[in-house]
Amino acid sequence: MWTMLPAPPRRKHSVEMSPQSHLHSHRSMAGRRVVVFPSSAELGPALAHLVTSRAEKAITSHGRFTLGLSGGSLVFMLSKELLAMPDLDCSKWVVGFCDERVVSFDDPESTYGLYKSHLFSKVNIPDSGILTIDPSLPVNDCAEDYTCKLKKIFPDEDFPVFDLLLLGMGPDGHTCSLFPDHSLLEETKKIVAPISDSPKPPPQRVTMTFPVVNSARCVAFVSTGGSKAPVLKEVLEGRDGPALPAARVVPTNGELFWLVDDPAAASLTIQVERLGAGAKL
Repeated sequence: MWTMLPAPPRRKHSVEMSPQSHLHSHRSMAGRRVVVFPSSAELGPALAHLVTSRAEKAITSHGRFTLGLSGGSLVFMLSKELLAMPDLDCSKWVVGFCDERVVSFDDPESTYGLYKSHLFSKVNIPDSGILTIDPSLPVNDCAEDYTCKLKKIFPDEDFPVFDLLLLGMGPDGHTCSLFPDHSLLEETKKIVAPISDSPKPPPQRVTMTFPVVNSARCVAFVSTGGSKAPVLKEVLEGRDGPALPAARVVPTNGELFWLVDDPAAASLTIQVERLGAGAKL
């Protein structure tokens, strides 16, 4: 009977471990943190801190930081706040685009063009670390070419695993260039898909697919302004009919943040986190 004596330490050990493992599984099932700021003035610095903290973590872990960017108002908020960070070092960053308009880089619709003038030209990201489309190609070839560029950066993965993807959401619930009721929502094999009938101009774009988005280690949506309130409620709390594209972003093994301001969160009834100036995520 004395042979049973070692058992209590084993049980004790499993009890000590279980809250941590339960917390981990609960967090991955819970899947998201909805964080509300009074306004974009408080949200912006928290976003910049999220980017730089995940960059530091990634570089410590695997020697580089892979970041996927989206366009729209995010360009201006992110550029302003990152440039305000002291000692910003982007020398080990690799930056791609969650979607891109197939237009020349000097076209005001070019997401890369906007980031180049507002951010890239002012920081030390190496040119080799910025993965741009080839806008001279037809849209299908452009998507294939961008897929090849991503595969070179992520040679060992079926779908690229970005350290962080920054996403926006349109008033129709689209994200990347994945629009409601579009056939691309069901794409499971392609890394980058072409779209030539975008409901929002310009019509020709390339976009990451859901398998890539949901493979990321961390995804952060940024959504601000009262015009987003109705669709944010549908995305975060559910709706009648098929889930909107933004609601289908559920990283398999990654973190999911929704960073929103008070006007965008006005219709929410779910529990949220409320943070103010100086918040660190």
